[in-house]
Amino acid sequence: MHAHTYARSKLAVSVCLVALTCGLALALETDGKFTEFPLPNPASGPTTISIAPDGNLWFTEGSGNRIGRMAPDGTGIKEFDLPNPGSQPRIIAVGSDKNLWFTEHLGNRIGRITPAGVLTEFPIPTPNCQPRAIALGADGNLWFGEFTGNRIGRVTPDGTITEFPIPTPDSGPRAIAAGPDGNLWFSEFNTNKIARITPRGMITEFDLPRPATGPGDITTGADGNLWFVELSRNGLARITTSGKVTEFQI
Repeated sequence: MHAHTYARSKLAVSVCLVALTCGLALALETDGKFTEFPLPNPASGPTTISIAPDGNLWFTEGSGNRIGRMAPDGTGIKEFDLPNPGSQPRIIAVGSDKNLWFTEHLGNRIGRITPAGVLTEFPIPTPNCQPRAIALGADGNLWFGEFTGNRIGRVTPDGTITEFPIPTPDSGPRAIAAGPDGNLWFSEFNTNKIARITPRGMITEFDLPRPATGPGDITTGADGNLWFVELSRNGLARITTSGKVTEFQI
């Protein structure tokens, strides 16, 4: 569960919804009230957030070059500096090993941090590939998109990375999610496609009905389909596991 943010340094959480927007992390409580939690360092740029198995919330600080941890009630905020400046940690997700895994968008690495805060980084073979999204697959590995590298990567719990080229050049994989079919599904922002990759690395691409819709964040719905946003069209869309697309205007 995560969302994006871009500026100020406050964090907010919820049992039912976690969202970061306009530089704030906001929590929608059951009574409809928002609660904000200031971060220790200014201009941290909280970017995404994930709930760990131990109940703590872990978040990336894209501008502050840190990984943060806090309790669900907003107390006990602790930050962990990344060893290399300008790494710009982006998306964070829980792995099958119960650790937190994250992309370093400008550091060209995949990071892993334990619940105790022990950090390990794994370089991606393709240089300057700008890893962005990351998600846990049904196979127990983490899968990530390389926005400029035009590849989908897989990293095992021990840190072994394998890359799979996307058939369409300059596709710009923006977001990735585990599908109900055991495959990973990802959006191709630059080439207006949604694609599927199997645990063995076989990629199938599906063209979207309208041109230049800018597909972005994608997630599995309760109906067993994949749902995604179309940023350039200001719409939402649904794709079945067989590849049928339906678009909805906001």
